[in-house]
Amino acid sequence: MTTVHDDAPVTGRCPVAHGFDAMGDGYYRDPARHLAEVRDATPVFWYPYLNAWIVTKREDCLAVLSDWQTYSSAANSAADVPDKYQEIYPPELVAKMIVGQDPPGHTDARSVAQRGFIKERMDRLQPEIEARAHRIIDRFENNGSANLLEEYSLELTTQTIMALLGLGYEYEAMMRQLRDDLFAVLSSAHEPLPEPKRSEVWDRFVEANLVLRGIVDARRDSDADDIISVMASARKEDGSYALQTQQIALHVSEFAAAGTDTTAQAMTNAVIFLSENLDALEDAVAEPELWPRVFEETVRRRPSSTFTSRRATRDVDLSGVRIAEGEMIWIALASANTDSEHVERPFEFDIHRPDPTDHFAFTAGRHTCLGNPLARVQGATGLRVLFERLPSLRPDDTEELDFLRMALLPVRRSLQVSWDVADVERSKERAVRTLNLQVVEREEASDGVITLVLGHPDGGELPRWKAGAHIDVHVPNGESEPFLRQYSLSSDPDERTSYRIGVLREVAGRGGSTAMHESLVPGSQVTVSWPRNNFRLAPAARYLFIAGGIGITPILPMLCEAERAGAEWELVYGGRSRSSMAFLRELAVHGDRITLVPQDEAGIIDLPGLLGQPREDTLVYACGPEPLLRAAEQNTAAWPKDSLRLERFAPKPVERTAPDTPFEVEFAKSGSVVEVGAEETILEAAERAGLPVISSCKTGTCGTCETPVLAGSADHRDSILTASEQEADESMMICVSRAAGECPRLVLDR
Repeated sequence: MTTVHDDAPVTGRCPVAHGFDAMGDGYYRDPARHLAEVRDATPVFWYPYLNAWIVTKREDCLAVLSDWQTYSSAANSAADVPDKYQEIYPPELVAKMIVGQDPPGHTDARSVAQRGFIKERMDRLQPEIEARAHRIIDRFENNGSANLLEEYSLELTTQTIMALLGLGYEYEAMMRQLRDDLFAVLSSAHEPLPEPKRSEVWDRFVEANLVLRGIVDARRDSDADDIISVMASARKEDGSYALQTQQIALHVSEFAAAGTDTTAQAMTNAVIFLSENLDALEDAVAEPELWPRVFEETVRRRPSSTFTSRRATRDVDLSGVRIAEGEMIWIALASANTDSEHVERPFEFDIHRPDPTDHFAFTAGRHTCLGNPLARVQGATGLRVLFERLPSLRPDDTEELDFLRMALLPVRRSLQVSWDVADVERSKERAVRTLNLQVVEREEASDGVITLVLGHPDGGELPRWKAGAHIDVHVPNGESEPFLRQYSLSSDPDERTSYRIGVLREVAGRGGSTAMHESLVPGSQVTVSWPRNNFRLAPAARYLFIAGGIGITPILPMLCEAERAGAEWELVYGGRSRSSMAFLRELAVHGDRITLVPQDEAGIIDLPGLLGQPREDTLVYACGPEPLLRAAEQNTAAWPKDSLRLERFAPKPVERTAPDTPFEVEFAKSGSVVEVGAEETILEAAERAGLPVISSCKTGTCGTCETPVLAGSADHRDSILTASEQEADESMMICVSRAAGECPRLVLDR
């Protein structure tokens, strides 16, 4: 913030850097370069606009940052509190901000707050940051352009701090406003707010802090690991609480401001630097482990906070300049980071520097940014996801200077960017998109079957889907790698805010369904993929649906779609017993179009009688155990080709008449040719060669790895493609299918 320190004596000072202007375009375009223009001649100079000394050399900056007794931070927090709030929010409370305290108060507060920002915890938060980044991009990727700062960078950092604080989406609007109001409150000590803005800001600020105080009190002695709970439950050696409620609420306000805007600015600046250094972008895209270095080099070249300030507690000399007790000192972090006496090629954007963290972007000493582990994790993650999804994204105008003109914290307000919307489809070939959802409802649907309704914590819409779609569910598995299982969506596709799945507990299974039954309850968090559809309902005048057991799940939304299309349909649904058959009440509304076949009452479904006579203009959709599906295939042999559509839960058995042999695959897009051994799959060979391929089930049942065939002939071993699709030979599932017969080379569009 730009604050003029009126309490320091205003007299002539020397030296003065006449070319320096913290409000000019040169400074906002590149603070480090602008400071470098005056650093050699005047490493320490008086700046009348701020009534303060500016220190530019790295050595001097480090001396100031390292000595809190000589250079105090106490002047960094103050506020002009309105009379009506001084009892609730006394001025001395604002002085307890972490950035505005010296030891021992600073030490006590920081030691408590820092427990919530440890690197291990930030690393655990990384998957949540990644999922939120994907969800944000989902909203605008098809537009082809955006204000990157507002629509992505600031959105991501705000959502991240909300997750870290353990605050639900209902508090998001309040926390966004609190961020802006805190800056206004802090600047009011030196730049008075005019009415009615002053009252509006303080009304909101105090109201938000009272809400936060209530949350703090509710989390006293909580064992949760969100930052509010960590601070609220911390105790001194005598058993009393380490921090008072109102002080914790104040620190949460600090985090709402510092934990959002500075990282958002850094991510946005990184996009500009990368657009001007395409070799660095190419390297990071090719080697994702370089994204942390991209972030570090960005904040070295352009720290979001270009200055931090201190007040001299005694007369001192810096670079031969006398600074009197009580005078303000502004430490030029951007200048220290590009001091040629310490940094080689200081203005080059080099993501391969041997010591990428050797900079003062997060300051140094006792006041090193508390949230720097968070900034580093979310900055690198946010940039990686952005360019994975939209690799052609570039700024429209890197010279645009849309800033809030503040010397300490030059706040960019916008960066317009554009990209090729073809990136949207291309990105789907490189990564399985995921959503972090929570269990909204759980119901015992029948003996051994539960239904789980999943929704996003913000209550917003989920990606669209059509009948027949399924999702991959990452099932918790203790400390081990999660199970990955596919479940059909069983709700109405028109319901946009939730997904419903049905889960049969398979006692003799591999553990995934048991884990689902035992660990997922309302409120549980669960990661799922975007819906994929290999069982799509094709247009027809009439449908015959056949379901066995849990195979009813993909059929239910098909009934909804058939109804809306005005088609004729009937469902034959079999199971061991009525008590084991899920969704019977839901199906009852359809009357005699539903035929129930409980095995303990009526035996198995009479497929020869049901399918023995081909029907015109009718498609048969069947899902259930393998014996049911095999029987359906046998009894529709006389039907027109592709009349039968199947959804299998397990891979279709493949009968081999000869042993598998090696063959070559050419991947047209990459230009790579790999040999596929007799005992490996195309997918494994591609992964071995380092090619960008994605998969999920690896059994030919989910469709994730479907790849177009450009030349050659495939031996199709999947359970997804219809007979006509396999004959057309236009695509294949590379996790199981191979080159056919004597075909020595396949050419695939990947």
